[in-house]
Amino acid sequence: MTLHKLGHFHGGLHLDDHKAESTGQPIEPQPPGKELVLPLRQHIGHDAEAVVKPGDRVGKGQLIAQPFGDISAAIHAPTSGTVVAIEGRPFPHPSGLPVESIVIAADGEDRWAQGLPAPVADFRNLSAPELTQRIREAGIVGLGGAAFPTDAKLRIDKNSISTLVINGAECEPWITCDDMLMREQASGIVSGIAILQHILRPMETLIGIEDNKPEAIEAMRQALATARLDNTEVVVIPTLYPSGGEKQLIKILTGKEVPSGGLPLQIGVVCQNVGTTFAIFEAIVEGKPLIERVVTVTGDGVQQPHNLRLRIGTPISAAIAAAGGYVEGVAELLIGGPMMGVALPSDEVPLIKSANCILASTPANLRRHDAHPCIRCGECATVCPAQLLPQQLYWYARAKDHDKAEDHHLFDCIECGCCDYVCPSHIPLVQYYRHAKGEIRHLRKEKEKADRARIRHQLREERLAREKAERAARLAAKKAALEKKKAAKQDAGDTPDPKKDAIAAALERAKARKAALQQEKAGKTAQESNESP
Repeated sequence: MTLHKLGHFHGGLHLDDHKAESTGQPIEPQPPGKELVLPLRQHIGHDAEAVVKPGDRVGKGQLIAQPFGDISAAIHAPTSGTVVAIEGRPFPHPSGLPVESIVIAADGEDRWAQGLPAPVADFRNLSAPELTQRIREAGIVGLGGAAFPTDAKLRIDKNSISTLVINGAECEPWITCDDMLMREQASGIVSGIAILQHILRPMETLIGIEDNKPEAIEAMRQALATARLDNTEVVVIPTLYPSGGEKQLIKILTGKEVPSGGLPLQIGVVCQNVGTTFAIFEAIVEGKPLIERVVTVTGDGVQQPHNLRLRIGTPISAAIAAAGGYVEGVAELLIGGPMMGVALPSDEVPLIKSANCILASTPANLRRHDAHPCIRCGECATVCPAQLLPQQLYWYARAKDHDKAEDHHLFDCIECGCCDYVCPSHIPLVQYYRHAKGEIRHLRKEKEKADRARIRHQLREERLAREKAERAARLAAKKAALEKKKAAKQDAGDTPDPKKDAIAAALERAKARKAALQQEKAGKTAQESNESP
């Protein structure tokens, strides 16, 4: 029974969920492939820094890239083998541009590395900072798709947290990895929740699950009953896309609204995905870093849609092969769901931590892209869960009027695709928003670089001016001292000058010596004249 009155967010869509296609069989673990590619960019923030080099042998779970800065995440070897290259490799991004990656040739032994953190028998014996540091060392990021480093969400003022929200909504069509994880690993998820409660000390914990997942709801409730966590409740919410969005789920569960441009922390809420929570359990209780995850491989373009437990770095092609391969006529391959997913340039890109779904579609399930002029129907604004004006954002993004786009809260757009879905003109609105955001971020970086260069130039000019002034001051001081000395001598009149006296004496001696020599020479000349016959 729900103890909280449910809130609701603006807009949203009722979509065909296509969940049954991939929930008919259990999660299937997959062995590591022959080659794994680990991009150093698998999370929001700074890329990780490689700590291995080509030729190094690594064990399963060994740290191969360390986090760089506060917003970054470690990367670990998904299996044992040899580092064969650190180079640019294709990355799951629509640009298809390469990203610096660590390439591991598996040795087939799948041997754990030595010296990994020991499992914790009772996490309550560790402090919140110690647990947070272990989570950072395990390389855990948000597994719901955002890939924000989890430890950064936990390094906060604990007194400000009133509610911990666990996101099990999984609202996007076709994706079922969280659903299956809750069905099969509910006790592990609940243990992860207990660890988060120990770190954050929230007043209440709410687990939000959409009502189209009855098996997951029952499994989580049974696990909670066994664990007996205080002030923790499974809250069943209506199935409505995008109820799994962080801000939308918080509004449903708490009635609170995250301010524009703000974070849940500002209203006393921390939100974690169920997959992330299970990864925390594995890291703390089992001593296992994040080297694998559950991925839904689905769509009408694969033979056997189901959920796989795959090692990070596995080629997408291997995941498709494990699902029986493609059907004839596949037209599009996405990482993520049909609403928020990213089209892949090929299936040779690797699986990364944020990838919760691989969706292969035939032409029958593709969105239309034959865009026509906007007819200003307003449907996009009606369904926008962030209460934006999508058509205005479209005009500003298209015109590259970035100031107006930001004034209309472009960065509050969660890129859910609702506006795309209902647009009768088939305008790819989200593509325009993503492009505009990317341009704005690029311009901000360029401005920051220019500002830093200007500041460096100003500091250099100030330093040169200061050095010039100091030299002038030294010369002026020296000149003043000489003038003062000269004036002092003039005031003293004929005061003997030892140095001048010594020079004068030397000159007098030289004159005397010269006169004596001349006199001696004259005497010799006279004598020689007298002695002549």
